[in-house]
Amino acid sequence: MNSMQRVLTTLSFKEPDRVPLFLLLTTHGARELGMSIKDYFADPEAVAEGQWRMRQRYGHDCLYAFTYAALETEAWGGKVDFREDGPPNASSLLVAHLQEIDHLKAPSIKGSPCLIRSLKAIRLMKSRAKVEVPIIGVVMSPFSVPVMQLGFAAYLDLIHDDKKRFWKLMEYNQDFCVRWANAQLEAGAAAICYFDPVSSTDMIPLELYRETGFVVAKKTIAGIKGPTATHLASGKTLRLVELLAETKTDIVGISTFDDLTALRSASYGKLSLLGNLNSISMRHWTKATAEKEVKNALRLGAPGGGFILSDNHGEIHYSVPESVLESIAEAARTWGRYPLDWLK
Repeated sequence: MNSMQRVLTTLSFKEPDRVPLFLLLTTHGARELGMSIKDYFADPEAVAEGQWRMRQRYGHDCLYAFTYAALETEAWGGKVDFREDGPPNASSLLVAHLQEIDHLKAPSIKGSPCLIRSLKAIRLMKSRAKVEVPIIGVVMSPFSVPVMQLGFAAYLDLIHDDKKRFWKLMEYNQDFCVRWANAQLEAGAAAICYFDPVSSTDMIPLELYRETGFVVAKKTIAGIKGPTATHLASGKTLRLVELLAETKTDIVGISTFDDLTALRSASYGKLSLLGNLNSISMRHWTKATAEKEVKNALRLGAPGGGFILSDNHGEIHYSVPESVLESIAEAARTWGRYPLDWLK
């Protein structure tokens, strides 16, 4: 099987030749090409080449079009702080005073140089991958991106104290999110990762999610013209399974701190699972540790399909050594081959 066939089979809750592996690498591409992170992300040819070389090196089953989360606030006019040893971050707030929400205008995709670069990188990846390797595009959910637009404290105040402006901001963000997702699909992405960490019950109460982020996700995902994977970026998932399934998302990214046995029982046949290797602790893993962690995730999540082995956060940090990534990939190939006879 090629990677696309492998992924589609597991998403159908059937067992492919082996468990698909997604190494969601971003800044590692800069290291692969000997470039600074800032210069790397400014060059779509480099991003596409970096993704291709990393897949050749580790043999995983996707190309990851994600660059950095602050890309979207950059498109709205925000500033980005680039680091030498980790992902870029938003360095300025889009909205300093909540009244400014009344006058926001979502950016044009074609008028945003940073978005144009990302789309070019996707097209370059697609020219090589064709239909054999899925390219994963990324959007920040309309419900979670305000943390970068307003700051966390101001956003919580908005949710609780100014419902009219909250829903106005959601309208702006939903419009942009759908257009940005569909532009990536048109460029060649096979699916869209819908990052939504604020929706985790680690962040807000379940009932508040039901009234806000759930409503937003249902409407937004309905407008995206392709498969989606909802990722809570390390946030726990179990209590949200039924609601996430109602949003019509296809995959859910799962936390290291989720009970994988309970989560699989609650989600099987409704949602495929993506995860849940600890992307923080893996910085210090030995080869033996990597093999142990991979085997444990496969044991709990992989029987019967519906499982993609990956990290728990949706991005593997720059500080994770190549030796660890090689050990993860080797263990996935060794122990992830169906049928999983070693479980008997």
